[in-house]
Amino acid sequence: MSPTEAELARLREFDTPTICNALEMLEPGRRGYGYTRKGMVAVNAGSSPVVGLARTATMRSAIRADRAADALKRERLKYYEYVHEGSEMPKVCVMQDLDGDDAGTGPFWGEFNTRIHRAMGVQAVVTDGSVRDVDNLPADVLLLSRGLRPSHAFVHIADFGSQVNVFGMSVSHDELVHADQHGAVAFPSHLIGDVATRAAEFVAAEAPIIAACKADRLSLDELKRLYMAR
Repeated sequence: MSPTEAELARLREFDTPTICNALEMLEPGRRGYGYTRKGMVAVNAGSSPVVGLARTATMRSAIRADRAADALKRERLKYYEYVHEGSEMPKVCVMQDLDGDDAGTGPFWGEFNTRIHRAMGVQAVVTDGSVRDVDNLPADVLLLSRGLRPSHAFVHIADFGSQVNVFGMSVSHDELVHADQHGAVAFPSHLIGDVATRAAEFVAAEAPIIAACKADRLSLDELKRLYMAR
């Protein structure tokens, strides 16, 4: 069952580090997996936290595709149809660049594709490929990428709908992805209620210490008392 808008709205109240904290409270082993762990550039970093259902794909740009232009167009349309499915739900596109050391040679993500995906409900993109057209990108789509490049080179979609790994984060179709300027984290949608509850608990536990710090009244004795009471 897809999450409700109310459930997604609860998750958007928290930044991605807090969602990671909540997942670690549920399963301590998640300190070691499930989130982006390598360097990236946050484009449109002022965007608020985004949460949506994963749409996954792989791409290449460093080498020419072994198919004719018409065949590539038909395959691209099949990919767009895949992204469009479930268009009533917010989505996050997670796209892995398969070019190894040459990953990021040419961007799939520029104004053209970002606006197409936005029209199909995509609110964020997480890719270890690259981005261009930064001055013309829609301001309400968060993009996390390897960096910026000027030419799209030989860019083409390799596959879609399968499990991908981007910046160390493994993601499968329809998992929930929470993202902001810090990075992204993925988890099964059935955890959404527990994650929101634990995120609120984490914020509440830290609140007394943070409030005392902001008021310039945190003594060492008070810190010891509040810290042990968390």
